[in-house]
Amino acid sequence: MQNPVSVIQSVRLDDENDTLVLLDQTVLPNETNFLELKEMEDIWDAIYQLKVRGAPAIGIAAAYGAYLGTKKSTAVTYEALFSDFKKVKDYLATSRPTAVNLFWALNRMEDRFKQEAGKSVAEVKAALKEESEAIRAEDEKICEAIGEHALSLLEPGWGLLTHCNAGTIATAKYGTALAPIYLGQEKGYNFKVYADETRPLLQGARLTAWELQQAGVDVTLICDNMASIVMKEGKIQAVLVGCDRVAANGDSANKIGTSGVAILAKHYNIPFYVCAPLSTIDLECKTGDDIHIELRPSEEITVKWYEQSMAPEGVQTYNPAFDVTDHSLITGIVTENGIAYAPYTESLPKMFEK
Repeated sequence: MQNPVSVIQSVRLDDENDTLVLLDQTVLPNETNFLELKEMEDIWDAIYQLKVRGAPAIGIAAAYGAYLGTKKSTAVTYEALFSDFKKVKDYLATSRPTAVNLFWALNRMEDRFKQEAGKSVAEVKAALKEESEAIRAEDEKICEAIGEHALSLLEPGWGLLTHCNAGTIATAKYGTALAPIYLGQEKGYNFKVYADETRPLLQGARLTAWELQQAGVDVTLICDNMASIVMKEGKIQAVLVGCDRVAANGDSANKIGTSGVAILAKHYNIPFYVCAPLSTIDLECKTGDDIHIELRPSEEITVKWYEQSMAPEGVQTYNPAFDVTDHSLITGIVTENGIAYAPYTESLPKMFEK
């Protein structure tokens, strides 16, 4: 049994072949298939179709995509190259609306482009490659730091509940919410992890349960509607989740179902921690009401995992991909620079100062 933290890189650049290599998360756990993508349409589709998912991984993929799309440009001047870059950037930005890392990474690539003003086309392209690689390398360090901070909140032998997948395959390495679990595993903490299946796309069942099991972690898969009973039975001492965007007041958008878990945790007096890289914290977004929630196709609910439809033909569906957990339900927001506590309007800006 191999630990996926050390052996699986879910997003990487094959610069020699002008290719973005992605672990296809839509076919896990039954297949471990790596996609080799060269065209912007295929990279866009991989982000939209959740072949690559997890806010940090999306940002890394977008940065690599922006570089590869610009690398193909035949422009001979800085201005013409920037025009081609903008087309690629704006196109990739339409793939997913909620994960702030997508826009953060693309904007960072644009900032680097502008810093290279006056340089040759070849020099600008080299700078974009360097920036995209830096985004990936920094994410690995960020996840490890989040893991260390979160681990300081936990005790050996604790039962932990997580929702969706915020693991190594959703990031450069370690993950966010799963990072303290992996680091604890190395230190003999012997956590007992309960993974919500995470309907309707089953990221908890297909991804979290898979990678934790591969790593030798004591993991138990439960249906989403079983979270309450395992809390009531005293099996859970803390909840750890990732996020796709954190508003300035601490409201946090994560995979649909997260806010329900937070409400349950509050009822049972269980600490609820959001693990959030600074790149997911959007201080320009005042509250969760300002976060755009992506709506996805009805087929994900009715037919996706079944041989035949499990719902009446033509029935109306409502399929939001995310919900927003109110800041009042969050015990702490764990970043790479430390742990923010309420009031988040004061503590979150301080995380950026460290």
